[in-house]
Amino acid sequence: MEIERRHPNERMSQSVAYGDTVYLSGQVARNAPGETAAAQTADILASIDELLAEAGSDKSKVLSALIWLHDIRDFNNINEVWNAWIDPANPPARTCVESTLANPLYNVEITVTAAR
Repeated sequence: MEIERRHPNERMSQSVAYGDTVYLSGQVARNAPGETAAAQTADILASIDELLAEAGSDKSKVLSALIWLHDIRDFNNINEVWNAWIDPANPPARTCVESTLANPLYNVEITVTAAR
């Protein structure tokens, strides 16, 4: 089996597929840095949709999700966006934690692993 790397740079690839599994790097808001956690979440989920589609997958095949929040008080706000996005017939395993993120413009980072 070949390893497929998409959008690589000197540090990482945005996604890596091996066999029937797709691994995404942590995604942050491309179009909404500095916006609310909810706006950043919507932007991130749009990026995740794009990356999964490029790899031959979609949100109905997400196996697990890891969500890092700068402030856990945003938990309910991001869940509103998440719940509207996720395929309710196929919810993934999910972890959500509060963490200091690498850049203060970001309130949310999300990564997923999906099947193809």
